[in-house]
This record gives sequence, structure tokens and C-alpha cells, in this order.
Amino acid sequence: MSLRSLPHADPGVPDTRSGFRLLLWLEKRQIRAQATATFWGTLNMAAFAGVPAAVGLAVQAAVDRSGGRLALAGGLILALGVVSAVGDVMLHRTAVTNWITAAARVQQLLARKTAELGSVLTRRVAAGEVVAVSTGDVEKIGWFVEALARFASSLLATVGVTVALVVYRPELGLIVAACVPVLALAVLPLLPHATRRADEQRTKAGKATALASDTVAGLRVLRGIGGEEQFLTRYRRASQEVRQAAVRSARMWSLISALQVALPGLLLLAVTWYGARLALDGRISVGELVTVYGAVVFLLFPLRGFEEIAMAYSFSKPSAKRAARVLSLRRDTVGRPDTGASAASPSKALNVSNVSNAPGDLYDPATGLLAPAGKLTAVVCGDPDAAGALADRLGGHSPERTEEDPSVLLGDTALDGLPLAAARALVLVQDKDPVLLSGTLAELLDVPRSGAVAPADALAAAQCDDVLEALAQASVDASGDPMRTRITERGRSLSGGQRQRLALARSLMVDPEVLVLDEPTSAVDTHTEARIARGLRALRAERTTVVLTSSPLLLDLADRVVFVEEGSVRGAGTHRELLLTEPGYRAVVTRETETELHPFESLRKAEEPA
Repeated sequence: MSLRSLPHADPGVPDTRSGFRLLLWLEKRQIRAQATATFWGTLNMAAFAGVPAAVGLAVQAAVDRSGGRLALAGGLILALGVVSAVGDVMLHRTAVTNWITAAARVQQLLARKTAELGSVLTRRVAAGEVVAVSTGDVEKIGWFVEALARFASSLLATVGVTVALVVYRPELGLIVAACVPVLALAVLPLLPHATRRADEQRTKAGKATALASDTVAGLRVLRGIGGEEQFLTRYRRASQEVRQAAVRSARMWSLISALQVALPGLLLLAVTWYGARLALDGRISVGELVTVYGAVVFLLFPLRGFEEIAMAYSFSKPSAKRAARVLSLRRDTVGRPDTGASAASPSKALNVSNVSNAPGDLYDPATGLLAPAGKLTAVVCGDPDAAGALADRLGGHSPERTEEDPSVLLGDTALDGLPLAAARALVLVQDKDPVLLSGTLAELLDVPRSGAVAPADALAAAQCDDVLEALAQASVDASGDPMRTRITERGRSLSGGQRQRLALARSLMVDPEVLVLDEPTSAVDTHTEARIARGLRALRAERTTVVLTSSPLLLDLADRVVFVEEGSVRGAGTHRELLLTEPGYRAVVTRETETELHPFESLRKAEEPA
């Protein structure tokens, strides 16, 4: 496979039952490329292994004073050198291609899983862990895939040379044949210890990465409370733990490397000593001694491949296990319909063309929440966490949903029965902490959309005039175009209110069938909030909009207000009606205690008929 074909058109469906099965799946996906790399590696090894025999012929020709055989041996050495060079170059090209191809495949799978899970991913796996898996772990997995082809060629070369020595000179070949398995397996008892230490290092590095990520994300808050030094001390401590774990891991691997050098060295000494005795006794010639010596020296080279594959597997198996854990995460897409209306037929539920224009009310059977089609519905929850969970439910495929929970319905279509992409095309959920990716403002607003809402209209409705002005002043472009001004990662160069309004404008541009907003104005002042409320109502006229909020400004402009408490609807009506009839609603919206609610009671009694 050529690197020009990356990224993969389809990375495939991985086997995530275990780390070993994931590695095996990757090998199967690249079996042809691995066979090609093994062929070139074997060719390189075979040519390299033939050099001692050619050198032995040359030495014996010199001893016998045969110029013809010496020239022939010289030509053979030159030919073997050319073949070995070609094989080495092609092995490197194919092996590195296999490494990059495998790493790219895993990275694409992780990216696809991240897009599929969205915010669910960081709820189940720490952000630092995700970063570590997609960087260091992916590299180690690719290393194992690349090293396996070299190991296969090393194994073939070791077996071939050992058998050749037994046939060529049994006296020395049998010694080599008896010692080679010992040399190859000598490090196996040390591998579990080395693996544990390497895994410990990786775990501590992941925690340090997570700590650094959290610290950078909260740097503004840390500076506000003067906590930079405290968190810096924590990171220093975590960094030192990573260093100490790395040193412990390096000591074990250095011991393994030392054994890989010392044991073959002892074999070489033994063969040289015994071979010299045989040569002095006249049982073998000098050329044969040189050939055997050179073959044993050659065996030191493929035996290093045994060490490499042991290291690669020890490092990659835990990495593959962590990657498989992330790739095995699934959304709960199977639910139990509660009524005939929610039990839409599978053919209808999965036919995106049928539901792309599905009109109707948005209804949640679990809470009883109804958002009429084409209306602005405001939802008040006493618990902010419950509001976030409800927003997820309204979007379909909620991470908190169980098999016992009924699906949210759009008309008569169960959202959880749709593919995730189809559900997202119908219902867009913007949570209370939307993310702005780094890039220009134009890139930020370059999202899939219907085209019915122009960027200027969306920015105006979200009251982004001052944001555009600030971006224009910060622009490095001569034209001062705010659309070409770069926004830093997560919008950290903007205030909380500015980030919130840009995110709202982005959601308004998409113009979905149903738009669900969770506290879209919590970071802006009341004057801006009032203008946003009017702009939102005007821009989303005749479109279904659900706003989870406790802001009286938004509630007063809503067509319908629903009060949800303890997981079910307690009241519905207009904002003013609920203030008069629902004490719990008044307590949430006005932040008043029961003893402070008597003016509303007086007003309600005054409006009651005599």
C-alpha cells in the first residue's frame, strides 16, 4: 500500500474484544503488505548470511593460492552486497509504510469514534487518556505492526543459517542449534516485569497529560484565585513520577539488551574456541572455520529482531488494550418503545429520506415534555444537571438512556431508532458549554447548514456586533476582516459571553428542524440577553425551538413554558401563568423562598373570580 492512498477510504470495523485481537485484526488488514516486507527482509538476510560463506571461500582460496577462486569469491561478495542493499532499502520502505498505515488506520478509527460519541467520550474516558491513546499508543501499535515483518524475516534467517551450519559442519552446527533457542527465549522471564514497568510509566504519563490539560483549560481561573503555583507544584510532582517510572522501565530494558549481547557473545567465544581446536587438529580447514565464525556473527543480527519484537509486543499490547477500550465504547441505541406511536416500523425509522422532512411536535414520553411544532418552548428545571440530561434526551441517542427508557419522538418518529447522523440532522442540541475549535471565524462558521439562514443574520440575532468589532481590531489582515481573524483553541482569546454568542450564531446558521439550547445566555448581561431573546424568536419563527433556561427575559417571550421537576412535567403554560400557579416554578425563576412568595399569592387571589 502506498502512503499516497492515505487516509483510508474505509478503515474498517475493528475487533475490540481485546488488545491482542485488535493487533491481530490490524495484521490481517495488512497481510499483503506484511508479506511484501517479509520477502524483502528475508532477501536482505539471505544475502547477508551468504557473505560469511563467500569470505570463507576467499580465505581458503588465498591459502590455496588460487587466483581464480579468489576472484570468484570477490565477485560473489560484491553481488551479495548489492542484493543485501536492495533488500534493506525495500524492507525499510515497506516496513515504515506498514507502520504509518497501521497508525493512520487506528487514528481514523479513534477520530470516527470521537465524532460518534461526542461529549459522551470524555464522560467515560479522561481527556488526557484520549490524547495519550491517539498519540503515544497509536505509535506503539504501529511499531509492532512494522516490527513483525522484520521478526518474520529474522526467524526465517535464523532457522535457515542454523540448519545450514548443522549440514555444513555438524561438529559446530549442533552447538549452535542447541544454543540458539536458549538465546531467543532467555529474555522471556524478564518480559512480564518489563511490561509492568512500561505500563506503569504509560499510566503516570497519561495522568500527567490530563493534569496539564486541565491546568491549561482552567488557567484563567487559576490566575484569578492565585493558584498557579499550587497546580505547578502538582504537575512537577506528577512529572517526577513519570521520570522515575521511565528510569525503572529503562533499567529493565537495558538488562534485556545486555543479555541479548552477552549470551550471543558467549556462544561466539565457545564456537571460536572449539573451532580453533578442530582447525589445529586438522579436522576442519581454515576457510571452514572462518565460514562458521562469520555465520555465528551473522546470527547476532537476526537475534536482535527477537529482542525488538519482544519489546514491541510488550509496549503495544497495553496500548492496543487501551485503544480497544476506547473503540469498543458504544451509544445505547436500543430502546423499548412505550406506545404504538413510538414503535415506528424499522423501515420507516431507518429511512432518512422519509424523516428528513418529518414534521410534528417534539415529545418526551419519559418526562411528559411536549414542544409544539413551530413554537418557542422554554423549559425550566430546578436542577442544572437534570437540564443537561434532558437536553441530551431531546436530541436522541442520550448517553444516559437505558433500555427501559422510551425514545423521544419527533412526530411519530422515534429519534433513538434513527442513525445518529439522521437524528442530528433533525435535532441539534447545543449544550451549556459549547466548544469553539481553533481557526478563523469563517472556518468556525463553516458548518453543514440548510442555507436558509445567512451568517450575517445569525450573527445579528446572537448579538455578535461587539464580538465582530473586537475580532476586526485583533485582525492581522490589512482589510481588518473579522472573518479572517484567528480564534485560539476553545475560544480562550474571547470572553465567556463572546464564546457563547458565537456558538449560538453557529447553531442558528445550521437551521435544523428542531433546535435545543441549554442556557444559551447564561454568560451575558441582561440587556444583551433581552436582545438575544428577541432575535432568537424572530429568526426561528415557524421553527421548533426548545430553550432550557431560568431567565425571565427568555421565559416571557416563549410561546410555551414547561416546568420540569424530579424528572416529570409539573406544569405548562405561559411564564406569567406559571408564576401564579406553580410555587416551585416561582422559587426557581425568582430565587425567592416560600416566605417571600406572598405577593404572588395575593395577586393570584385577586385575579380569582369572587
